[in-house]
Amino acid sequence: MIPDSYSFLRYLKSKKSVDDRALNRNVWDCMAREIAYLPPGDRLKVFEVGAGIGTMLTRMIEWELFQSAEYTGIDYQQENIEHAQVYMREWAARNGFRISNLIEGFMIEGPNTEVQVNLLHADLFTYLGANPTQSHDLLVANAFLDLVPLPESLQQLFDWGEKEYQYYFSINYDGLTIIEPEIDAGFDKLVLSLYNETMNMRIEDGFQYGDHQTGRHLMNYIHKEGGQILSAGSSDWVVFPGPQGYPKDEAYFLHFIIHTIENALRENKSLDKQQFAKWIDLRHKQIERAELIYIAHQMDYFGNSKPRNA
Repeated sequence: MIPDSYSFLRYLKSKKSVDDRALNRNVWDCMAREIAYLPPGDRLKVFEVGAGIGTMLTRMIEWELFQSAEYTGIDYQQENIEHAQVYMREWAARNGFRISNLIEGFMIEGPNTEVQVNLLHADLFTYLGANPTQSHDLLVANAFLDLVPLPESLQQLFDWGEKEYQYYFSINYDGLTIIEPEIDAGFDKLVLSLYNETMNMRIEDGFQYGDHQTGRHLMNYIHKEGGQILSAGSSDWVVFPGPQGYPKDEAYFLHFIIHTIENALRENKSLDKQQFAKWIDLRHKQIERAELIYIAHQMDYFGNSKPRNA
């Protein structure tokens, strides 16, 4: 059924399977090979910005990216961090892992797996300023860099810490959304074009928070900041119905996307309000009939931050 209300936490859960399919495996495999060069017995120090409810960490464990790690995840939304504690415990119980509480954070343990986890409610740049000498081996940002000021954010991240590290920047939107089947070719194009424009209009303290072409722009930004790209590739969201409809909770994911477009353009004077309301209603009904196909083009990157002596 079409939801009466929407939950961002449920959206984060529902997109886990969408991200699983989307993440570029060549980029992921390059990261896995580089991580394997760490000396045996060393704990990989992972720092994730915009950690959400912890789906990237559970994915790293499920996909056996490492055996031993110290993971710190921060998120600006207190609700996300609180829910991550619940989500990870539920995930551990389902998958045969144990969670034990520590003075700070908790430990996830299982066959050939030992991960010390610390989840923090924090603003990224306040955190960077308060912890200028913190060291880490891998910086992770999933579906995050297209929401913050670039290249300013990248400069602060690459200047942070006492040593060179590796980065994994995944699911960076790159300006193309496709929704099928067509309702009205001209109006469809207008809606999606205006929706892209809203991503460039979030201005705060003189900084632009978001860029609908972050995916392609990151390549130049990384080079300009002295970083090295070891692997890059597309990570498109592709959601479509199978014989049994949409998998898992992906119908909700699609409803949330349409709801997001509605909220972003509700007051846009370039759209006829009645036509737009009808368009939104038809898109929700297409999801209910398991007809709607959704594609969003994105990019993944893995590489090295700039050297400390740069």
